[in-house]
Order: sequence, then structure tokens, then C-alpha cells
Amino acid sequence: MGEPNHDECLEAVHRLYHFLDGELTSEKRLEISKHLDSCHPCLEAFDFEADLRHMLAAKCRDHVPETLRDRVAWALRHEQEADQHR
Repeated sequence: MGEPNHDECLEAVHRLYHFLDGELTSEKRLEISKHLDSCHPCLEAFDFEADLRHMLAAKCRDHVPETLRDRVAWALRHEQEADQHR
């Protein structure tokens, strides 16, 4: 593993949810995958988010608490607004 590139780390973390949801182009996905192969801190962040998603999916399979639903909706709206200003 090499030295982390700050700009590549920001891009990888910014695209984390899109990457996990399979919403990126194959080119962008490959670019981020290469970064993850060489950047241990970003790889740890991705692994943490992937594990968290699996845990939430398992715990909320039958019932999603209203407060969690509201927080996720707020986070998605916030992320979309941030994307519009970039």
C-alpha cells in the first residue's frame, strides 16, 4: 500500500455510498477500487460502512424505526443538496 492521496481519499469517501449501492459507472468504480487497493484508511472506512449496512439490514428487516427512517431521509437529502452545489 502506498501513501494516501488527499484528493483521491476525498473522492473515494464522497462516493462511498454510491459505490456500495452500485450507482457508479464502471470507470468510476474501477478508479475507486484502485484507490482502495492502495489506501488502507479508505479501505477501513469502506469496510466499516459495508459492515454497518449489513448489520442495519439484518436488524431492520421486519421493522425500521421511524427515527432511523427520518435520519436516513435527512442524510440523503443533505447529500443530494451537497452534490448540487459541487
